[in-house]
Amino acid sequence: MTTQNQVKRNLTSPEAILYIRSILDGNKGILRTELADQLCEHYGFYDPRGVPQRCSCLKALCKLERLGHIVLPVSHKKSGRASPKRLPEAVPATLDVPATAGDVRGLKITLVDTDEYMRIWNEMMSREHPQGAGPLVGRQLRYLIESDHGFLGGLAFSSSALQLEDRDKWIGWDVEMRRAHLHRVIAMSRFLIRPQVHCQNLASLLLGQILREVSSDFENRYSLRPWLVESFVDINSFSGTCYRAANWVRVGQTKGRGRQGKDRKMAVTVKDIYLYPLEKDFRSKLGLPPDSGPVALEITAGLSEETWAEKEFGGAPLGDKRLSDRLVECAEAKAKIPDRAFSGVAKGDWPAVKGYYRLIDHADETAVTMDNILKPHRERTIRRMMAQKTVLCIQDGTSLDYSSLSQCEGLGVMGSNQTGAQSMGLHLHSTLVVTSDGLPLGVLRAECQAREAKSEEDKRPIATIPIEEKKTFSWVLSLRDCMEVSRKMPHTQVISVTDREADFYELFDEHRKNPCVDLLVRAKHNRYIKGGDKLFAAVKESPECGWLSIPVNRQSARPKRSKQKARPKRSGRMAEVSLRYIPVELRSTAGDDVNNPPITLTIVHVVEDNPPEGEKGIEWFLLTTVDVQSAEDAEKCLRWYCKRWRIEDWHRVLKSGCRIEDAAHKTAERLKRSIAINLVIAWRIMLMTLLGRETPELPAEVLFSDIEIEVLNSFAKKKAKAA
Repeated sequence: MTTQNQVKRNLTSPEAILYIRSILDGNKGILRTELADQLCEHYGFYDPRGVPQRCSCLKALCKLERLGHIVLPVSHKKSGRASPKRLPEAVPATLDVPATAGDVRGLKITLVDTDEYMRIWNEMMSREHPQGAGPLVGRQLRYLIESDHGFLGGLAFSSSALQLEDRDKWIGWDVEMRRAHLHRVIAMSRFLIRPQVHCQNLASLLLGQILREVSSDFENRYSLRPWLVESFVDINSFSGTCYRAANWVRVGQTKGRGRQGKDRKMAVTVKDIYLYPLEKDFRSKLGLPPDSGPVALEITAGLSEETWAEKEFGGAPLGDKRLSDRLVECAEAKAKIPDRAFSGVAKGDWPAVKGYYRLIDHADETAVTMDNILKPHRERTIRRMMAQKTVLCIQDGTSLDYSSLSQCEGLGVMGSNQTGAQSMGLHLHSTLVVTSDGLPLGVLRAECQAREAKSEEDKRPIATIPIEEKKTFSWVLSLRDCMEVSRKMPHTQVISVTDREADFYELFDEHRKNPCVDLLVRAKHNRYIKGGDKLFAAVKESPECGWLSIPVNRQSARPKRSKQKARPKRSGRMAEVSLRYIPVELRSTAGDDVNNPPITLTIVHVVEDNPPEGEKGIEWFLLTTVDVQSAEDAEKCLRWYCKRWRIEDWHRVLKSGCRIEDAAHKTAERLKRSIAINLVIAWRIMLMTLLGRETPELPAEVLFSDIEIEVLNSFAKKKAKAA
């Protein structure tokens, strides 16, 4: 059986209902099981072993009766569930279990295939597992975990969940494909290590071992080889560490409705979904394209002129497929002339112009939002991250000035001049992900805020205002987003890189609560550290650990603006700097070490002792949660921080190349939609530019269409002749 029999679907068709009625009318004394067997023979409902699928037929018949389509014979089966066979007493407790898994003697996983083992398994699960012994659903396998120290626990596998949005999205199949191949997914529905067993690494060791055995055992019993196994972790009680250690992939969360939750009520707790591919090529066996689902993507995948817009915007959840298709068309056209308004991009194609403005001018409460426009790009950004060993999630903000749009609704106050005149606009806070070499992987998160000036009636001291009400909370939200994404890529080191505005205690405290993403922050405040010393003085007095050359990016001059200081022009150069680092304990600004204990960090100090004449030497203090044990580690942190300027370059492309501050719409929400499209266009422009500079050997087909390559070749030949 290569595809799964659709028993319920086939029996609920009008033709099948008429056939069932004819059998019932012609056989008044027929039993339910006899009816089910007759239907199995007629429709070919047999499992891979050739056994009739009687239970599935009976279930479908009962549903037809509940819907009023048929009247079944009276059931002779006793109502209620049968109690599982159990031992007369509890399973004996374990004895002298070692503290580490490698020291456990006689460890083995035994398939439950005898009545004695079944009673032991039922007794243990009934007493010691939160969900008890069952019943389990569909095809089932049970295992006992044995050792010289006694029974350590047990496992069970059964049929998978009928529908899981996050799982199905990760696999990449549609409804019809899921119905046809769901039997290839099995669920690890029980995993118990007995409460009295405390043995380090035992859980991940057992998970790895059972995955090497379950495929063959399942095939031997049911003549069907599974391709994927799923499991669920109750996040209120467990963290899923053992699953990640055994290379399972967290793909999302359940909705909390349970297997039969058709009323869409939260009947059970929300759980994390973990998957493990038993067959590495399961997608090709399903007939899916190689890049289906959230598999890791190379940085150059799908960048060509012909495909990039469909890849980065296709399928955006805008409430109507036609809107998603229009988004792709508009983005593809805009990318060809990014510095023009769409009316100039369309070159007289007024239906295209109308289509663009219908997309942008949707009512503010529709699904056409900044987040939804960016969602396909975000998903591909995550997949590009998965292909890297280390990624830098660079956070930064920039102001977008729309003061000229006096009639635009929903803008915020960006600042005021000496006369009190206010400039209006939006504040863009985003996370741009780059490789450790600085190649941009995509925009992970972006939000546009219409900030309001603090009310004159609000007299609260800044220290008493909750972090959620402060502008700096955007940095915390972006860090939380990085943490959530990092759970999908256990083999990728994720580092959040920020400038001085993110130097506040709450951000480091957020990392302490969930240290799955490292922080690299340029220090702004010369605080007192534990011991009474000043932070900057303490690291300056430490011995040098090395000298190195680092690039210093050029910097354009900036006049004084509201609360921003004037900035002088700076040319790009290579700077010779000295390097120092020391561990420090960062104290809360509240000075409450009981409720806000000190946070252990490393501070890396970089100083240019001999800058060029007329130039101000650079001096950076970098606070990091990265484990720094050597000068090489400190240098690595420094070079990662040097990549922070990529987001400044990206802002420059947005404002100068895509001219997003020239957009003109009636509401801030419409401006955000236009900005969202340009964020991705600016990313692609920047990536193509850097790929051309840093990887000139890259095949032209990666970035250009055939016709573009032909034109470029002709142009090159013409230039060669002229020379």
